[in-house]
Amino acid sequence: MKPSIPLILASASPRRVELLKQAGIVPDKIIPADIDETPLKDEMPKVYALRVAAAKAVKVAESNKNAFILSADTVVALGRRILPKGETEELARKCLGLLSGCRHRVMSAVSVISPDGKQKSIVVESVVRFKRLSAAEIDGYIACGEWKGKAGAYAIQGRAALFIPFISGSVSNIIGLPLYETVALLKGLGHGR
Repeated sequence: MKPSIPLILASASPRRVELLKQAGIVPDKIIPADIDETPLKDEMPKVYALRVAAAKAVKVAESNKNAFILSADTVVALGRRILPKGETEELARKCLGLLSGCRHRVMSAVSVISPDGKQKSIVVESVVRFKRLSAAEIDGYIACGEWKGKAGAYAIQGRAALFIPFISGSVSNIIGLPLYETVALLKGLGHGR
């Protein structure tokens, strides 16, 4: 029996690990890619997500030949605007204020590099609507801390679900990894055969 080719997840996100487990996939290694994730001037959200996800995969593949490399990047977009990750309380409050009462798009780009060096990437888009948030709701959400490090400063799989009356598209995409499309991409490049 020939040894299986390792799968490396180029992400530090515990949510992505959990989502992959749901699909019966356990990465052999987790190697977060250290790249500059600053959006380029006037860069559109979809283009940004694709660029960053592809760059993460390439960075990890440079020192990990003969493996499948899986990377992803999730963006919360309000129109053409890319909302930042919740890195500070001030940023989180700003994001929640912008999302309050609005529809926005969540885009996850997924990129896979196969052991023979082929790279394929996709973007999956979901639409989410937030109810109008009161100051007390924003204060409560800030206090719970779930927003830390999350695109758009919220986690749909947590308390923020209470703010969301409408979703169109993949829920796993909103969490950070569109499972159906990710598994199809991996299989298309020969993983799991």
